[in-house]
Amino acid sequence: MAVIPVQAFLIVAAALFALGLFGALRRTNAIMVLMGIELMLNAVNLNLVAFARYLQGALVGGQVFAVFVITVAAAEAAIGLAIVLLLARRRRTIEVPEIHDLKG
Repeated sequence: MAVIPVQAFLIVAAALFALGLFGALRRTNAIMVLMGIELMLNAVNLNLVAFARYLQGALVGGQVFAVFVITVAAAEAAIGLAIVLLLARRRRTIEVPEIHDLKG
């Protein structure tokens, strides 16, 4: 059975993170911004699990942190989607540049 080098996982995670960052910064639709943030969090999860796999002493640590990141991502998605739905009802749009309600 061939062993995949850790660099392959890091390259895939870097590509996922770059796509997520591009999506979060470039898109004006609030749901697409949330999807970009989710991609970035999944790239972090891939890094955590890859390093946990290749560092034999910390086998469980990376996987536990990945579960915490998944939990935070689920909470972020739920709260973010609730805010987007509320703004869509009030303003009739989910375009980020047109929303001024959240400015402090």
